[in-house]
Amino acid sequence: MSKLVKPHGGGELKPLLLTGDALAAEKKHAESLPKVKMSSRETGDVIMMGIGGFTPLTGFMTRADWEGVCDGMKMANGLFWPIPITLSTDQVTADGIKTGDEVALVDGETGEIMATMKVSEKYAIDKAHECMQVYKTTDLDHPGVKMVMAQGDVNLAGPVKVLSTGNFKEVYGDQFMTPAETRAKFEQLGWSKIAAFQTRNPMHRSHEYLAKIAIETMDGVLVHSLLGALKPGDIPAEVRSEAIEVLVKNYFAPNTVIQAGYPLDMRYAGPREALLHALFRQNYGCSHLIVGRDHAGVGDYYGPFDAQKIFDEIPADALETKNMNIDWTFWCNKCGGMASQRTCPHTKDDRILLSGTKVRAMLSEGQDLPVEFSRPEVAKVLQKYYAGLSAEQNVKVELKGHSAA
Repeated sequence: MSKLVKPHGGGELKPLLLTGDALAAEKKHAESLPKVKMSSRETGDVIMMGIGGFTPLTGFMTRADWEGVCDGMKMANGLFWPIPITLSTDQVTADGIKTGDEVALVDGETGEIMATMKVSEKYAIDKAHECMQVYKTTDLDHPGVKMVMAQGDVNLAGPVKVLSTGNFKEVYGDQFMTPAETRAKFEQLGWSKIAAFQTRNPMHRSHEYLAKIAIETMDGVLVHSLLGALKPGDIPAEVRSEAIEVLVKNYFAPNTVIQAGYPLDMRYAGPREALLHALFRQNYGCSHLIVGRDHAGVGDYYGPFDAQKIFDEIPADALETKNMNIDWTFWCNKCGGMASQRTCPHTKDDRILLSGTKVRAMLSEGQDLPVEFSRPEVAKVLQKYYAGLSAEQNVKVELKGHSAA
């Protein structure tokens, strides 16, 4: 009997991706259906449903679900869920669809048919209300708010049959792991206590320190990288993956870290997104989620530890996967290494605070990363990427100058 945490909802994984003859038949059927284009975020949500990452969802949420999740973090059936998983379209497209119709859901960027859906409901929402409840702001400078406010005016609800996981497997190979695959790997290694480390950045020294703290008390760590869309300026997933790989190879004991990726876009919802991260890590088989400073945040919209505090505000039985809170971490010159506010007695003058934002800024300016910020092997990978960006920008400037002449 498995010692891993049970999938969310207390049952088995529920991947919605069709296979074999059923997949072939549904693909053929989908060609004849009205098409609904999805945003990058919605496509990622469909893929997560397909691989079982959003167990036990069967499709996009109804108005009652949307309202319950926004206002009380639970669906109409009482299931805990912190962020609405919805599909929207424009009014013209919605007018051509009746309740009970089947539609094909198309990746708006590639044109691939990703799923079919039987429309159970069409409804409008108060977008500003969703933003205030989920993001705690309606400021359009917030990337999550901007995403919601740009949605179509009509939401479509209904169960889906997933036909594809896009090109994630093709691009990322074995790093793109389904919840069934991570669970099988954990079982193979004999792990039952696993901490998930969420990242959309390469791992600098603070990240390494967080993971190693977890390894001291856990069987292992799943370094789980976001493979979907980011905001401008964030480092692409393939570069991030290479940087993490060299870090794990050179600075972690064997068989203590698994690196994998998942197909969602960032929502930048701070505390609410931390809960979603814990929820789907439960489906991946992780018993804990590492929650450090500013988890899933952006700018100054959330307090540095709001994502930790929110776990104390939900029912104790809402999630099996628990938060592993770690305090503000930094390099301390007097300690001669990484430390946290709980372990270091020295003053801020002795501390070097690290952040992905600071690392990206230094790299974009062509600065070397000090060893207190990044391992040299990691810095080399990142510097190569930023040097390529600079060369590309220089070419564009030269071309622009030539055409002007």
